[in-house]
Amino acid sequence: MIDLDVHHTPIRLGDTVAFARWLAGAEPTLRLTLRRFAADVDVEVVLQEALVRAWQFADRVLPDGRPNALLRYTVRVARNLAIDSLRRSGRRPEVELEEAPELAAPVVAPPDPRLRAAIGDCVEALPPQPKAALRARLTCEGGRADRDLADALEMSLNTFLKNVGRARVLVADCLDGKGVSIALEVA
Repeated sequence: MIDLDVHHTPIRLGDTVAFARWLAGAEPTLRLTLRRFAADVDVEVVLQEALVRAWQFADRVLPDGRPNALLRYTVRVARNLAIDSLRRSGRRPEVELEEAPELAAPVVAPPDPRLRAAIGDCVEALPPQPKAALRARLTCEGGRADRDLADALEMSLNTFLKNVGRARVLVADCLDGKGVSIALEVA
């Protein structure tokens, strides 16, 4: 297999073209890794979430002298997401979870405690509704649909989504005020 880490540094710098090239090489391996879960979980959802996390956390994956550190990280994330989904569903897997070998886990840099504190301060400074919506989304870790989260907060789905979007923008602005510059894409 080709070492896809040639794309890692540009991806860490936010190069979407490099990420697309990495994805073209990584997708077959990721799909093959998830194939054993296909009868029990929605593999497409798992794959998409794993790829989002690969993009978001690429800067925390550190080279360890072996090839494909970012791919190994993403395989681990995808596998763990599939196992979590399987456990949430209460279904028994059709295959043993440990039977297939996986790529060795990469080294992942620990989060910066100062950044974590700055994010926490910015979230705490949010108005009540955006704070509640953002916290609901973050604490469920993708385990519940937005409609369910909105219902739990007694908001319409549209209001919930607007509050999450507003929270993201306010947190980004707050972080910018603290000297933390982030690129925020609001769809």
